[in-house]
Amino acid sequence: MKTGNIGVTTENIFPVIKKFLYSDHEIFLREMVSNAIDATQKLKTLAERGEFKGDMGDITVRVKLDEKAGTLTISDRGVGMTDEEIDKYINQIAFSGVNDFLAQYQDNANAIIGHFGLGFYSAFMVSKKVEIVTRSYREGSQAVKWSCDGSPEFTIENVEKEGRGSDIILHIDDDCKEFLDKQKIDSLLNKYCKFMAVPVAFGKKTEWKDGKQVDTDEDLIINSEEPLWTKAPGSLKDEDYKKFYRTLYPMQMDEPLFWIHLNVDFPFHLTGILYFPRVHSNIDLQHNKVQLYCNQVYVTDQVEGIVPQFLTLLHGLIDSPDIPLNVSRSYLQSDANVKKISTYITKKVADRLKALFKEDRKDYESKWDNLKIFIHFGMLSQEDFYDRAKEFSLLKDVDGKYFTYEEYQTLIKDNQTDKDGQLVYLYANNAEEQYAYIEAAKAKGYSVLLMDGDLDTPLVSMLEQKFEKSRFTRVDGDVIDRLIVKEDKKDADIPEGERDNLSAVFTSQLPKLDKAQFMVSVSALGENAFPVVITQSEYMRRMKDMSRFQSGMSFYAQMPDTFSMVLNHDHPLIRKIVGEMAKDCEESLKPIDSELKGNEARLAAVRQIQEKKKADEVTQEEKDETKRIEEMLEKLKDQRRDVLAQFGKANPLIHQLVDLALLQNGMLKGADLDAFLKRSVEML
Repeated sequence: MKTGNIGVTTENIFPVIKKFLYSDHEIFLREMVSNAIDATQKLKTLAERGEFKGDMGDITVRVKLDEKAGTLTISDRGVGMTDEEIDKYINQIAFSGVNDFLAQYQDNANAIIGHFGLGFYSAFMVSKKVEIVTRSYREGSQAVKWSCDGSPEFTIENVEKEGRGSDIILHIDDDCKEFLDKQKIDSLLNKYCKFMAVPVAFGKKTEWKDGKQVDTDEDLIINSEEPLWTKAPGSLKDEDYKKFYRTLYPMQMDEPLFWIHLNVDFPFHLTGILYFPRVHSNIDLQHNKVQLYCNQVYVTDQVEGIVPQFLTLLHGLIDSPDIPLNVSRSYLQSDANVKKISTYITKKVADRLKALFKEDRKDYESKWDNLKIFIHFGMLSQEDFYDRAKEFSLLKDVDGKYFTYEEYQTLIKDNQTDKDGQLVYLYANNAEEQYAYIEAAKAKGYSVLLMDGDLDTPLVSMLEQKFEKSRFTRVDGDVIDRLIVKEDKKDADIPEGERDNLSAVFTSQLPKLDKAQFMVSVSALGENAFPVVITQSEYMRRMKDMSRFQSGMSFYAQMPDTFSMVLNHDHPLIRKIVGEMAKDCEESLKPIDSELKGNEARLAAVRQIQEKKKADEVTQEEKDETKRIEEMLEKLKDQRRDVLAQFGKANPLIHQLVDLALLQNGMLKGADLDAFLKRSVEML
């Protein structure tokens, strides 16, 4: 037996390893099994080169759990080690045996996983003692046992061991007893080792016998599933990809829309399969469904950086030995290679989508409602993807027809260009709720897009910047004649008094809605248009919508919704109200209006005199006179509003028209809705 100290520069290396080296303690098992796979792959390479002429035999890596002894053992039948190799590769931390091996066998080394020489020491995150019992493949080699209790001291002694390979025996620490649970180990092996290149066995298969599950003599192989991404795309059928999708996501009930098989050898190595999932609702959208592998070993599902952000919504996996990883293989480092890989994946996805669009447009259109969340996210988050995607990104109208950007521009340019040369894209975000507005637009010969996706608000803003001389307006953003103004047009000659009185009457009868303000105006919309129309400013509504995406705009979310209630002066019902208003209010308003005019004239005269004086020359008497006239004016205006409000309160037609407009916009609720229903019955 010999003893010694592990070659490290600090006595505190093991506490550092235990607490800080790896982000998650559970990956010790991945590192242990990966090392066993490496040792087996090395032996395969030696056999291919003729440097190992023995019988490979069973090369299964075996994981064994002994709860009573408190040990977890990982065994392989790979190259094994001599005591000199243990001293070189185990006792000298951060000197990688794999790197040394790769330097010698770089032409045909089989999928060597480790790169840092530290993977083995992850065992001490969960172990109070680690033992290695190993025997080299070299003829006549002596088996040795290495032992370390988590301090820099170790022992090496000669032992008996039948056959080549290594047994790594972990004596699990008292604070890590969960790693002595069979279900826990089974779960970790399935997570990290499901697609490893060498069989990994843990326990035995079971069968139902005498009313209970019992073990058989057959090994339970963890990685029995075939890693489909390692095969040539031309050798695979659609059903192979669908079956593999079910293997990756057994709880996913829907089949994927389609998939992209990545396979590149230069200037880097990358393979993988990316699936576009079906999206039933925004709840279905989950990041981190793309898994990262390194030579068939699971690394992480935190793939931001290597997979473009918008593609983290996809499902599937990528595998590359060229992605730089830190010692835990859990986090990507900033590296030029990563940028190249990300760019390649973006291009590959864009090429695949373009091909699908060109090969079978009808099928592509049938998938669009599911696809658009990915494409729009990509266009919004990545400038170069917009340049690629604009050829196969679609617009859908309210009738379910699909158009490319160029096709739709050609469709509407003649009829939807305003007097300033702006091409106006009309859209709805809810075809049912905005049905009346859509029909009014159609009656004008306009086309209306359906933009009901979560990302359509920022998309609209982006497209306005991308499209030349274009703007998007929601179909309920204004009355139809003002949505696309073809020529300067003034309202018909509406007497100012009627306009003011109508506005005052309807304003007085509007309900008090939480976080909602109404501005009432009067316009000549034609006899066939609705008598009352409620619209909302495109700008303010869009700013409020955008506040959901950009934290810096959150103040817009706190602002009340501002609506315009437009009274159609041409409609017979509004004309009827004008007549009744004149009849019922004229006598009451006449003396008030007369006094108003008189006081307004006096105020104008007083102010004209005061404007000719300096501020200190205006006497207190003159100031008091101004204040008295202003107070009288406010009093008269209040009297005027009261007269019109009383008329409005007593007129059921006004209430009915207001409620109908609110109902059309989903704003009539509770007691107001109940009152509307009762009034409707009475009027019938």
